[in-house]
Amino acid sequence: MQVRVKICGITSTADALAAVEAGADALGFVFYENSPRHITPEKAAEIITHLPPFISRVGLFVDAPADIIHATIAATRIDTIQLHGEESPEFCSQFVATTLKAIRMQGAKSLKNLNHYPVSAILLDSFVPGQPGGTGAKFDWNLALEAKRSGKPIILAGGLKPDNVIEAIQSVNPFAVDVSSGVETSPGKKDIRKMRDFVRAAHTAMGKLRADN
Repeated sequence: MQVRVKICGITSTADALAAVEAGADALGFVFYENSPRHITPEKAAEIITHLPPFISRVGLFVDAPADIIHATIAATRIDTIQLHGEESPEFCSQFVATTLKAIRMQGAKSLKNLNHYPVSAILLDSFVPGQPGGTGAKFDWNLALEAKRSGKPIILAGGLKPDNVIEAIQSVNPFAVDVSSGVETSPGKKDIRKMRDFVRAAHTAMGKLRADN
């Protein structure tokens, strides 16, 4: 199966369409106000009107109240939510939209409750104190291999960029890879060449995996 590629932190229509042209399967919109990639629901909704069909539209939230998440889903037509804070399994269970739970990796202890989350996939990101994501920091990919034993699809994030995504995919063989800062010129501004290189490298890695198998 082809690894899916999510490009997160989209803030403009131009970057969204460039990401799609590069081959991204999913685009992420950050609704966390303290992020340098924060976008309002109104702006995200405007960008989404320009997207072609079959591109997943992911909204990232950090400990947001459920009513805010529901309202944002309705206002923007995002089809997937990514919960990137300290949300409980019970909190994650209340949404009709496809739900992803992000886990910031602080060692093996971070993996012990993965099976408790009633979500479609687990996103593994790096732990940096005070920063819920988009840090560009990498974590130990051996932990991702452990996480796969939960049986849930694993989305690999944290410090990915065009020159290491092949190694990441060959090491972990995740369901998807998620990149933000690794394809930027500055926070929230995407680099077209880096996005193309990232997607091309991800597809190359999958081709090598298939050839090896």
